[in-house]
Amino acid sequence: MGNRAVFVLCGPGGPVRHRSSYGAVGLDLDLLAGPDTVFPFLGGHVREESWYPDDMTEAGVLADRERRLLLLFAWEGHISSLRTRAATLELLRRAWPGWEVRWLYDGQSGLRAHLGLGGEQEAEAAVSPCPVLEPDDEELAEPDPLVAVVTIGADRCHVLGAVNDHPVEEGPALLDRLRGAPDHGSHRLYADAGIHVDPRRRRVGWWLTTARARGRDIADRWPGWTVEFWEDRWTEHARAAGGRFAPPVPDRAAALAEVRDEALERWSGPRADARARLVAAHPRLFVGQGFAPAVTAEQAAAARAAIEAAHGAAARP
Repeated sequence: MGNRAVFVLCGPGGPVRHRSSYGAVGLDLDLLAGPDTVFPFLGGHVREESWYPDDMTEAGVLADRERRLLLLFAWEGHISSLRTRAATLELLRRAWPGWEVRWLYDGQSGLRAHLGLGGEQEAEAAVSPCPVLEPDDEELAEPDPLVAVVTIGADRCHVLGAVNDHPVEEGPALLDRLRGAPDHGSHRLYADAGIHVDPRRRRVGWWLTTARARGRDIADRWPGWTVEFWEDRWTEHARAAGGRFAPPVPDRAAALAEVRDEALERWSGPRADARARLVAAHPRLFVGQGFAPAVTAEQAAAARAAIEAAHGAAARP
């Protein structure tokens, strides 16, 4: 098991690809260190010619110095939580001044398309539906519940555990599966994804805060329906659902401070070379190459300065 990530660094010599078996978790906080620290850090990961499968790559970055373009996606972290997503993206843009920062809703397939690649990945696997939650499910007591909200027509609201594929991937079969499922009436907590289905008008709108390989091709699963992708604009769902989906509006100042504090903690000091430590402790054990490189005290200090500067700029009136 791992948390696979891919990093593509573009320069005068063209794109160079690196990979990490565990780099997906915390990638958003790593990137808040700004380009001067991030480029050598990502470039210190092992180089790779082949690609992980699109559907198994949990995070990725393309950083192009010449175009000053940063493309990224992630399946988890502050940047994928509705409560802290906007704050994390705002801090990223402050930490990368003069750069265009863009989210890849298609995940690695979108990154590959940007590079002019495609058609080499395996066919998509069968859809794995998210489980239906009861109104008293313990997940709904969490501050950031891992859920997908499904509103149907004018009077139904179902909540699913967002641990598998997005409900939109099921196509019209979703309606059959949820017939008779527990109706929550409304959902007024945070969520990671959602879909509104209007059976009378045969219209679908959906959104997510993470990424889904080849997500913009999802309309093919709804033949005869009009499908609109709302990207991460959950407000479109709230409007279409007529009050049955109404999460809290995130507290911008609190979210900015939370993300800053987490990023400062991640860059609190030097980090040892994880692979070298494992090899030293287990000299007869085969140890892969997909670990993060060491971080020096100087790099950590520069990262913290960039994080503080980004937060200060965002917090100013």
